[in-house]
Amino acid sequence: MALHQRDGWTQGGASSAFVDLHAHSSASFDSLSDPIALTRAAAARGITHLAITDHDRVDGAQRARDARIPGITVLVGSEVRTRDGDLIALFIERPIEVGLPPREAIAAIREQGGLVGIPHPYYGTRGSLLAKGDRVELLALVDWIEGWNARLLAPGGNARAAALAAEHGVPSVASSDAHSIMEIGNAATVMSGDPSTAAGMRAALAEQHQLICGRGAMLARAVMPFAKVINAARGNRRIKPGFTFGETK
Repeated sequence: MALHQRDGWTQGGASSAFVDLHAHSSASFDSLSDPIALTRAAAARGITHLAITDHDRVDGAQRARDARIPGITVLVGSEVRTRDGDLIALFIERPIEVGLPPREAIAAIREQGGLVGIPHPYYGTRGSLLAKGDRVELLALVDWIEGWNARLLAPGGNARAAALAAEHGVPSVASSDAHSIMEIGNAATVMSGDPSTAAGMRAALAEQHQLICGRGAMLARAVMPFAKVINAARGNRRIKPGFTFGETK
């Protein structure tokens, strides 16, 4: 069922975009979702703009984008593991080196003309950049904060993230953080305009937007350990700090 048809979710206007800025495909070490199948499922559920943000890789997102699936725009991105926690890079074409200090990672993203977001800032077990509360100065360098992450279980974590965004004047978004096809469309951000480019996304984030705040399926979490084992057997493991996907040292 499309997002704008679900109970409690406002019907967007003709120019509304339903955007998910954080989702994973089988290019990630912890997902088995084919990027093209993931994109088709997102389109069927009402997502108009899907950022595929695999861990430290962009090839899955590029494959989905190049498939040109009708009714949806794929935004190439990556969930970048810095020395101190995760960032979301958007509108990049090359992966970012793993394990850089956050400011260096942000600078590397900006060099490609990309945008930067902070995912699940208060999810202490999942590379949360702000979990210890000592990286608030980075907020001036990013374009959005994930005020709602559909997978976050930590009590009050999403509320704290939304409050932090409001306090510092940083746009807040809702994302599915989907690691499986069953999760895609669980959360999204309804934006105005056309967020298909970096400039368009920045403009859309600056305008008033609506957060669609659903929850991820517990079954999907139960599958994740098996996904990691299967991917490891296929040679798809988490990239080590100091490396960039596709490079050997």
